[in-house]
Amino acid sequence: MPPLRLAVEPLDLPLVHAFTIARSSESIAHSALLRLGWGEIEGLGESSPSPRYGESVASVAAGLRTLSLGDDPYARERLLAGLTPAQRCGLDIALHDLIGKDLGRPLWQLLGLDPTRTPTTSFTIGIAAPDETLAKVREVGAHPVIKVKLGVGDEIATIEAIRGIYGGTIRIDANEGWTPQRAVEILGEIAKYEIEFCEQPIPAGHPEQLRWIRERSPIPIVTDEDSKDARDLPGLLGCVDGINVKLVKCGGIHGALEMIHTARALGFKIMLGCMVESQILTTAAAHLSPLVDWADLDGPFLTASDPFDGISYDAGKIVLPDGPGLGVTERAR
Repeated sequence: MPPLRLAVEPLDLPLVHAFTIARSSESIAHSALLRLGWGEIEGLGESSPSPRYGESVASVAAGLRTLSLGDDPYARERLLAGLTPAQRCGLDIALHDLIGKDLGRPLWQLLGLDPTRTPTTSFTIGIAAPDETLAKVREVGAHPVIKVKLGVGDEIATIEAIRGIYGGTIRIDANEGWTPQRAVEILGEIAKYEIEFCEQPIPAGHPEQLRWIRERSPIPIVTDEDSKDARDLPGLLGCVDGINVKLVKCGGIHGALEMIHTARALGFKIMLGCMVESQILTTAAAHLSPLVDWADLDGPFLTASDPFDGISYDAGKIVLPDGPGLGVTERAR
């Protein structure tokens, strides 16, 4: 068999708007792009590491470039052994894309999933000045679900103003920005605006505080930073209503499947999320979306010039590609 060949390069993605959350802001998203060759086949992978978890594009590239790959793309366990989650994510996705292309089947079919059972994704509204926030909501138009980033003040007024012009489903995400007391106060005040759920209201690492909030909140609580991989989930039992699965946190497709099955066994609702990333990583996650309750796979909405095509949307509902592997194609330059 021909040897596996791996190239890793930075991928910079200019954004439509500056993307601001409670702890950071960016106008350009940074990913690691992987090209995994095997004979005439090339598998695409991507990792969008976050400093929140101690990884970067540079650290992902450095770890992957030293690998001894051999010649068997089906030897997934050996190839991914010892890698960090963000490194594992990029290579795992590239392997799935390559294998799907080798077999001539889309990833959703290899996993035995029904592509018609995809959820509707939310569209994320980053933190901004009030007028800019409302302008972003108006840009969303008739999209049926938005997720509003909060956590730096004026939360109640922000949600009141948004609900005044938007009649769809609203989710909120504080990105660890509140104290437990503040979370309970805000959630109690905004419940009248029909909020579907609140994501990660307080800093991660305090499940007993999440339990305290949940017992006092009229709005369901979902984790993100507290649910990195399947090992985190048993400790959250009784503390939250749902968890957010992101491929870059848990190490790719197989890590996400482990989280999904563990979450189902524990009775959690499940959301598939993304970083600000290209179609490669978002599409990889989307292939798993028939297994979950909610999706926040809006990376393609947020970037201004994605060099790849993958999933599309029908009134917000995710439409999976039917090409082999991920079904992602590169745009002509």
